[in-house]
Amino acid sequence: MEVRHASNPVDAKHYTTDRLREEFLLQDLFTPGEVKMVYTHVDRVIVGGVVPVAPIKLEAGEEIRADYFLQRREIGIINIGAKGTITVDGQVYTLENKDGLYIGMGSKEVIFASADPENPAKFYFNSTPAHKTYPTEKVDITKAEPQHLGSNLQSNERTIYKYFHPDGVKTCQLVMGMTILEPGSVWNSMPCHTHDRRMEVYLYFNLPEDAIVFHFMGEPQETRHIVMKNEEAVISPSWSIHCGCGTTNYTFIWGMAGENQVFSDMDHLKVTDLK
Repeated sequence: MEVRHASNPVDAKHYTTDRLREEFLLQDLFTPGEVKMVYTHVDRVIVGGVVPVAPIKLEAGEEIRADYFLQRREIGIINIGAKGTITVDGQVYTLENKDGLYIGMGSKEVIFASADPENPAKFYFNSTPAHKTYPTEKVDITKAEPQHLGSNLQSNERTIYKYFHPDGVKTCQLVMGMTILEPGSVWNSMPCHTHDRRMEVYLYFNLPEDAIVFHFMGEPQETRHIVMKNEEAVISPSWSIHCGCGTTNYTFIWGMAGENQVFSDMDHLKVTDLK
């Protein structure tokens, strides 16, 4: 498990391109036959990817000093690959592409597997500290709460699907979902915002190999950008804006953790105020 420490905005405004990428960009999360994890001290979120060629068990690792991974944690998982299964303490859950699974604190054994090892599942997850056990629950993409936003005229027509949130699958602090941009739309989360009460992680995917996303971050008057490719993730501290513009349309998973789970709790910014 890789460990990333938190950064403050005063220091971050002086970072070079390489330093920004070292601090905030998460690459190579999806390696066949492995569980890849990054522990960030920003709200102690763990971001990970699993590509099971053979069944893989989720292990705690010495970094969290726990007897098993979910001893003091909860986890939200979304499959961005082919059909697969997640077995939680003997109970098998089948996840098609874009299906999600929430697993509450206290579940001891979590095993990832693919229906076809030649065409494996790709499980992406966010995990946060937990204080209470909520039931394990699957969310089909067809049952996730949709919200249509934006317009083709503004190049940001998109549908937000909410998977784990206070009005749906209940969690301790994790809020997680997916946004799918329509063809011809390239902007996400613009006009942008911050939310000082929680951090956020984006995973960009469904990008062609020759496409990129310019992910914008930093304080509103000290903006920076990171160039991102398919299936890369980025950490957004609470003080940072988080939005992006691609060379084509794409899909991204957003996960949040912190003080407040209310989805609309945002500090909205005027485009004309950005620098």
